[in-house]
Amino acid sequence: MKNSLKPFLAVLALGASAAISFAQAPKIMIVDMARLYDNHYKKIEQDAKLQADEQKAQAELERLNAQGNQLVQEYQELIDQTKNPALSDDAKVKAEQDAQLKLQDIQRKQQEVGSFRQNTATSLQQRVRTFRDLMLEEISKVATDVAKRRGAAMLLDKAGPTLIGISPVIYADTSFDITDEVMAEINKSKPADAPAMAPTAASATPAAATPEPETVRFPTGN
Repeated sequence: MKNSLKPFLAVLALGASAAISFAQAPKIMIVDMARLYDNHYKKIEQDAKLQADEQKAQAELERLNAQGNQLVQEYQELIDQTKNPALSDDAKVKAEQDAQLKLQDIQRKQQEVGSFRQNTATSLQQRVRTFRDLMLEEISKVATDVAKRRGAAMLLDKAGPTLIGISPVIYADTSFDITDEVMAEINKSKPADAPAMAPTAASATPAAATPEPETVRFPTGN
C-alpha cells in the first residue's frame, strides 16, 4: 500500500513545487499605450486645436494664392498690351517695363507662398512631436505607478515597439534586466577588427497634415 502511494505523493510534491515556483515568479503586466494615447482626453483636445489651426493656415494659403492669381492676371494683361498693334511704340515699351516689374512681384509672392507652406508644415509637425513625447511620458508615469501598486516587477507595452518609436518596456525591476549580461555574451565572439556599432536611427515621426490649396501657376518670363 505504501509503495502504491509513492507515485501519487510524488505528483503532489511536484505540483506543490510548481505552484510555489509560479507564485514566486515575477509578476508581469501589460498596457496598451497606443489606445491610452489615442483616447486620452488631452490628445483629443490637441487634435481639435491642430485641426482648427490647419484650417486657418489653409485659409491664409488660399488668400495668398488669390493674390498671386491677381498678379498673374495683371501680368498677362500687360503682355497682351505689348502685342497690341493699336498701341504706340512708347506705350508698348511702357507696358513691357511694367510687365517686368509685375513679374518680380509675382516671384516674390511665389516665395511667400512657398515659405508660408513650409513653415506651417514644420510648425505643425513640431507641435505634434512635442505633444506626443510629453503625453507618452505622462502616460508612462501613470502606468508605472499602477503597475507598482499592483505588485508588478515588469510592465510591457501591448503595442510593442511599433508605437511611435518608444520601448515596449515601460517599467522593470533592475534585478530582472539581463541586458548587460547578454551583451557581454555576444561580445565574446566579436572580432577584434569589428567596426563600432552605428547609432540607432531615429524612428519616423508622423507628419501633421500640410495644407495643400490649389497652386498658382506663376509665369517665369515673357
